[in-house]
Amino acid sequence: MIRIFGSILSSGAAGLLVTSCLFTGVSLAQTAAKPFAAGQPLGVVANGQFNAMSSNVKVYGGFNFAESCSYDEARGLIIVPSRGAAQNEIANDGYVSLINHDGTVHTSKWIGATRDGLTLNNPLGGDVQNGIYYVADVDGGLKLGEPTASVIRKFDLKTGAPMGEIKSEGVPNLNDIAVAKDGTIYGTQTGIGGDTPDPKTWKVIKVTPDGKSSEFFVGAPLFQPNGIALDPDGNIAVVNVGTNDVITLSPAAKVLKTEKAVQPGNDGLVIMKDGTKYVSSVRNGAVSRIRPGQPAEAIAMNVPSAASMCYDSGANQLVIPMNPNNAIAVISLK
Repeated sequence: MIRIFGSILSSGAAGLLVTSCLFTGVSLAQTAAKPFAAGQPLGVVANGQFNAMSSNVKVYGGFNFAESCSYDEARGLIIVPSRGAAQNEIANDGYVSLINHDGTVHTSKWIGATRDGLTLNNPLGGDVQNGIYYVADVDGGLKLGEPTASVIRKFDLKTGAPMGEIKSEGVPNLNDIAVAKDGTIYGTQTGIGGDTPDPKTWKVIKVTPDGKSSEFFVGAPLFQPNGIALDPDGNIAVVNVGTNDVITLSPAAKVLKTEKAVQPGNDGLVIMKDGTKYVSSVRNGAVSRIRPGQPAEAIAMNVPSAASMCYDSGANQLVIPMNPNNAIAVISLK
């Protein structure tokens, strides 16, 4: 059974902020910098005191073009970044929500409650490792056609506070990322060139713990690489948009094997401890299960815009952000 949780959001709050600045003659650039503050769980602040919402009230949604999710095992919460408005519409409008197992909202804007000390423009793939939440973002792109530059932003997993960023020279963007235990980051560049992307731009980028980036793998059998994850042996698995291939690469960048998902157009990739892979097709809607040594089988079909999913181990379920649907789908594996 698939459950859908979500709501349609606009960028009204950001728009009101801009309008207010215009009326008062105060620009955003003139606003005095304040320390970063993480958002509170849902509730009301009265007389300076935060009061949590009653536990019997359930709220669903809180997303605005969510591309990926990650799981915080320590707190048992699902981390969902939203783009907000497009970068060329409102800069720095991204935010990150915390979601409970049942799809209810824990914190609407855990990261993004204020913009003080925060830059988050267009968050895409993310991962959790060593107490840090990593998310692929970009700078630039303030106008249509303006170039972007890849930035991996890091946040403290407990407080949500920014912990720095990693820029990759010559990389316009990364779609999804996977982070190894030693802090090495692998990210996919799906391609440059619009509807006819150059195969030389189909890449996996490697970023070492000291922040140095390099081309890890380029070209075939990559075909618009999208989702990426590490398997239990430390190998790097990648799914393609252009084909239904699921490619496993060694840490030495050698192709170890190629498996097939039920459909092409894939985005999400989850790898279980026993090596079973789950793959979601953002273009065609199937969720594939690939057990080791067995052909793929569909466990769900027609999930719209099934983007970069994550595994919620606390509830044994897949969580799938649904991009423009402003929602997440949940598939129980019990």
